[in-house]
Amino acid sequence: MNCFSNMITEIVHANFLLQGMSQLQESSSLKRKRQDLALVSGSMTDGERVLYNLIHSKKDMGIWTGDMKRETNLPDSIVKKSLKLLQSKNLIKEVVNIQNKGRKHYMAAEFEPSKEITGGDWYTQGSLDTYFINLVKDVCLKYIFRQKVATCDGILEWSRKSGVFSVEITAQQTDEILRALVLDDEIEEVKSTGIGDFSSVPVGRICYRCKSKGGIRGEQKPGAMVSIPCGVCPRINFCTPDGIISPRTCVYYQKWLDF
Repeated sequence: MNCFSNMITEIVHANFLLQGMSQLQESSSLKRKRQDLALVSGSMTDGERVLYNLIHSKKDMGIWTGDMKRETNLPDSIVKKSLKLLQSKNLIKEVVNIQNKGRKHYMAAEFEPSKEITGGDWYTQGSLDTYFINLVKDVCLKYIFRQKVATCDGILEWSRKSGVFSVEITAQQTDEILRALVLDDEIEEVKSTGIGDFSSVPVGRICYRCKSKGGIRGEQKPGAMVSIPCGVCPRINFCTPDGIISPRTCVYYQKWLDF
């Protein structure tokens, strides 16, 4: 029980860090930014103004420096100098685009990067937050073990009522964690029979139960990747050779190939 409580405390601490990164700006701060922009724009060079207007127009998607040069036809030296000046005035910021980490990507300071740029809920500053993912996996596994059988909706409702996560975990995220645990061979997906351990779950409803003892995650078991993981992957529609999600970076696909 203490182990479970400590795990919850770790997750709360981890989530407070994530929450601090995603707080909304106050309206007064936005107003000051507009006033500052009006003052700064008067001192912009023509190159700065052209680049800033282009970057600002891309909103939360931002733009790569190569596309800036192509769309503005400005010389490379002007682009580099203008970007430095705009950054020094806090009008733009460099962001990590996980699709092309080696490319310099910029957006206006007032916008936050879209999920296409950051990678989505499981990414922090352009890197997959494996620590947080594993903590969520552990808590879900413990909950399923204690309940004997659990549904995705049940886990989601419990997590919200208990406050175990200080940031909201969505139904999609919960489903992704459960599918990952199925692929890890830690739990199995079954249909409720409505009797015994399934008495609290309507007949035919998809639910999950542990395959590991004590709800403790362990080593991969033989046969975990017998069937290709792509068939049950919730992100299959976004999987491309050079995309955010790719066979090259998919740990489950690689394990299946190594099996």
